[in-house]
Parts: sequence; C-alpha cells; structure tokens
Amino acid sequence: MARRTWSISELAREFDVTLRTIRFYEDRQMVSPARDGQRRIYSERDRVRLQLILRGRRLGFSLDEISRIIDMYDSPPGEDGQLRYLLAEIDHRREDLLRRRADIEQTLAELDDLERRCRSDLDRLLDPAGPRRAAPGRTTHAHPDQ
Repeated sequence: MARRTWSISELAREFDVTLRTIRFYEDRQMVSPARDGQRRIYSERDRVRLQLILRGRRLGFSLDEISRIIDMYDSPPGEDGQLRYLLAEIDHRREDLLRRRADIEQTLAELDDLERRCRSDLDRLLDPAGPRRAAPGRTTHAHPDQ
C-alpha cells in the first residue's frame, strides 16, 4: 500500500497557511519534504510536524521551543523526555497566563471603579437640583484618585 503524501499547496490549504509559511519552516529544517525535481512531496511525518508547529505557535511557544520539542521525539531522551519537557513548558505557560489574567482582572476592576466615580461626578454636575457649580478655577468634587 502506497503511503499518503501531500503537495505544499494541499498542506497550505488544509492548515490555512501560506506557501511561504511552509517554506519558512522548511528553511528552519522543521519539516523536510522529499523532492521530485522542483516539486516538494510531504510525508505523514511532515504533515504531523507542521500540525505540531502551528499548534505550538497558537499556544505561544517560540520556534526554537517548538523545534526542541519536536526533535526530542526522534532522539534521546525520546518520546518520554519530549512529553516531560512539554508538560513542564505547559505548566510555565499556564502560570504566565494566569498571572496575566489576574493583572487584566485587576485593571478591569480599577477601570470599573474609575468609571463609577466619573459617572457619579458627572451626574452630580448635571443634576439641576444638586449643588451649584463652583466659580471658575475651583472644583467641588474629589479627584478620581482620592
């Protein structure tokens, strides 16, 4: 039974990337298609590697990290080492994202508080039954940072 192969166009279409992207990964020796003259012929191994590269990029891994992870499969420490390394990297990535999320949540809470203060001050200024406006150069409301 003949093994399935893909052209660069087929892989580009399947993974929704440009031909240039795939050639870039080839230049970095992350995929290594066979050649038939000028035509590139990608094996199942190349297809899986491309899939792993693209997944790694979506997860925020650098190309060097992705290369290291992928190459571990074919050399010592093998798949066991590859998986252990990947699990450690996942932990680091998750910790970083959780820190970022906490920072974002804190910033959003501060923005909510500042917005409430600004709206309250604006409502007070626009309320005809409220206190009269201060003379120019004088304010009657607290600064939002107080």
